[in-house]
Formats: sequence, C-alpha cells, structure tokens
Amino acid sequence: MSVIISILSLALTLAILVTVHEFGHYWVARRCGIKVLRFSVGFGKVLFSRTNKQGTEFAIAAIPLGGYVKMLDEREGEVAAELLDQTFNRKTVWQRMAVVIAGPLANILFAIFAYWLMFMVGVTQVKPIIGEVAANSVAAQAGLMSQQEITAVDGTRTASWQEVNYQLIKRLGDSGTLQIEVDNGSRHELVIERWLSDAEEPNPIHSLGFAPFRPTVPPILAELQAGMPAQQAGLLPDDVILAVDGQDIQHWLEFVKVVKAHAGQAISLSVQRQEKVLNIQLIPASRTAPSGETIGFAGAMVKAPALPQDFIRVQSFDPLTAGWRAIDKTWDMTTVTLQSIGKMIQGLLSVKNLSGPITIAKVASSQVQAGFEAFVGFLAYISIMLAVVNLLPIPVLDGGHLVFYVIEAVKGSPLSEKVQLMGMKLGMTLLLMVMVVAIFNDVSRL
Repeated sequence: MSVIISILSLALTLAILVTVHEFGHYWVARRCGIKVLRFSVGFGKVLFSRTNKQGTEFAIAAIPLGGYVKMLDEREGEVAAELLDQTFNRKTVWQRMAVVIAGPLANILFAIFAYWLMFMVGVTQVKPIIGEVAANSVAAQAGLMSQQEITAVDGTRTASWQEVNYQLIKRLGDSGTLQIEVDNGSRHELVIERWLSDAEEPNPIHSLGFAPFRPTVPPILAELQAGMPAQQAGLLPDDVILAVDGQDIQHWLEFVKVVKAHAGQAISLSVQRQEKVLNIQLIPASRTAPSGETIGFAGAMVKAPALPQDFIRVQSFDPLTAGWRAIDKTWDMTTVTLQSIGKMIQGLLSVKNLSGPITIAKVASSQVQAGFEAFVGFLAYISIMLAVVNLLPIPVLDGGHLVFYVIEAVKGSPLSEKVQLMGMKLGMTLLLMVMVVAIFNDVSRL
C-alpha cells in the first residue's frame, strides 16, 4: 500500500510542477506569436488529449516523469509559407531567450505563491529546544545544555527546528566556526572542519552532538514495512512492546537499542495486543550503518505521541507580510541550492547526496500524509530545485539553450548546427551520468 501511495504522490508532485514549468514556456511562446503544436504532461503514449481553437493539442501521456511544449520549427520539418512567421526559429534571439527562461521563472513564481499561501494559512513549528547533549561532543565542548532554546544560528533568527536545520545545512562542507545563540542570550561557537563533506545522508543536528527535545515515546507500533522482520514475526500496528528478553521496555528508544544490537539474532518480545499479552520471537535483519557498523533493524515505525503545546508555535501573517516572507524564503532556498551544487562540484559535499525519483517519491508520500502545510512546502522546494537545475548551463536543459542564445546575441549569428549538436550530445551524456548516480543512490538507500 505504501508503494502505491509513493507512486501516486510522485505522479501528483510531478504533474503539478511539470504543468507549471511547461505553462511558462507555452504562455510566453504564445505572447511572442509562436504556434504551439503540443503541450504534453508526461512522455510516451498519449492517454488523453484535447485540441484548442489555436490548434494546440493538450495531452497527458503515460510516463509521468516530465513534459514538453512542442513549437512550430523549420528545423524539425517543412512549414507552410503562411505559417513561417509563427515558427520558433524565425523569432528574434531575445524572444527565444524569453521562451526558454519562462519555464524556470514559472517554477520560481509558483514557489513564491506556495510559500505565500503557507504563511497566510499558518505555519506550525516545533520550538528548537535542546534535548540530550552527548558528552564530549562538539556541542558539549561549546557549552550547549539541555532545555536551552536555540534562537539564532550564525546571526539568523530561528523559530523552529526546521529553521535551525536549514541554517546548519548552509554550512555543510565548510570549515571554521558555527555560532549558535540560545534563549539566555549566550553565544556558543562550534568548531567544524570540512563538515560532513563525506556524509551520505548528513544529519547536521545529530553530528554536533545534541538532539531536539522530545517527550517520552511509548513503544507502540504504527506502520510495519511489508516483508520486513517485524511483519514476518506477526507483529501488528497498535501492538505495545512490554519487554524484550525479560527486560521491561518503557520507551521506544530502549527497544530500538536492543534491536540494533541483535542483528540476525532472535529476541523474545512480550507484546500487549488489546486485552492479551503475547510472546513473539523477532529476528532483526542486518544492515551497515554509515559508520560501517553492522546493526539490526525490524522494519517497524513507532506511533508518535503529540508534543506538549508549550513546545509548539503557530505563525500566520497578513497578505503583505506573507508575500515578503515568501519572496525571501524563495530567494534563500534558491541560493542554498546553488551553493550546494557548487560544493558538490568542488568536492566539499559528497555526490551521495544526489537523489532521484525513488527518494522524491518517498518524501512526497510522507509530505502528502503529513498534511496541507507540509505538502505545499515540499512542492515549493521541489519547484525551486527544478528551476535551478533547468537553468544550469548544460545543453539539453533550458540553461544550455540560453547559453547558445546569449552567444548568438553577442556575435550576431547563431552557433553552427555542428557545434550545437556536439554540445547537445555532451549535455545528454552528462545528464545521463548524473541520473545514473542519483538512481544508484536511491537504490542504495533502500
């Protein structure tokens, strides 16, 4: 069932964002007098289509991993004399540049709109109150203590753990000091050196040696992964773990600790199911942790308890303030995305951080299930990423076409078809290599 939800969530996410992107190309092309032959969401076999009065076919295709706007162009076939003035290739270089830029720009405008809507409706945030601080960790050495609330990171105010994590992500791969300010006004400097540059799935907060405050989590099972040890052992959602090998279990982390320490080894569980107490044998499967250590896992999720209201704040804003915050958030996310790409190129961030459609599907599924606010924020973030990636100066992407047109504008004539074709082949090769790495990372994470 979770696989179906993930696939549907991915399809919904891509359908929305691809439609926005391609509509940007379509709208500007029509304003420039270019005839659009097809507006397609998806590739492959057409499942549904409709043609408007201008002769544009709007189609939904079978493979929902992208889309395209096909314009009338002499380079792709013979064009009737009366339609020559509506061809893409006969428009000025400035008009062609505008059409190319319009797709990514539409994604940026959509992100601003999504964030504006989110800030208007209200943002539910968990206060960044520190829980446990590991002894001898970077955080402990800097003087951070449990129950302090983080109010700023590197001078930027933080009202939630999401904002703290976001500010920390900006520093991945850096060397120097992180400055964290807490609610009593004290400032703490944490020393970092090529911070998490080799991490496959960096967890900035955990790596510094502290954790968010969380209430005690009772060991009540929620979702079970299909085919995993917990399900195979006969455990069910809402089961309560009472004891493991005769030792009472009071909270979830105790159970997790035992499971991790018993990879491939049978453990005996005492489980309460409604009015009955059952004895169930569980054999945790094995996997390799990022540290290289072999640990056990059961494939079970815990039923998360509600946070006390004292640890939650809800912020909503008037339309004007929400608009400015949306623009600022979009700009900030755009620059961080560009910086992350730059750090990967420099080797300051591992390419293991690249993600493909499988990871996007999993995250999309979790955000859909988390509710309106989470999904809208996710859409905005992916829309920004789509815009940034498409503007990279790689032939076959919008940014690559833009480079060709800029050169044409400077030199007064287009590059030769031979040079453009060579560039397109190189761009396609590079793009395929990146996709292979991203999908390999996705599969590795599974």
